[in-house]
Amino acid sequence: MSTDRYTSRTAELDWFKSSYSGTNGGDCVEVAAGLDAVYVRDTKGAGGGPVLRVGRDEWAAFVALTVE
Repeated sequence: MSTDRYTSRTAELDWFKSSYSGTNGGDCVEVAAGLDAVYVRDTKGAGGGPVLRVGRDEWAAFVALTVE
């Protein structure tokens, strides 16, 4: 897992809002799938803040844990 800034490389990704984010607007988490990783960002930064890069296998394991 990496917390490096990937904003220049992730601008062309299709971001979607997490289903766990509220419907009131404001704070939410967005996720985008890349070829080699999944990217996560907090929308408070207007898309320009830090992006968390997670390997696809690690993301699958995380999602499996949160669904159970």
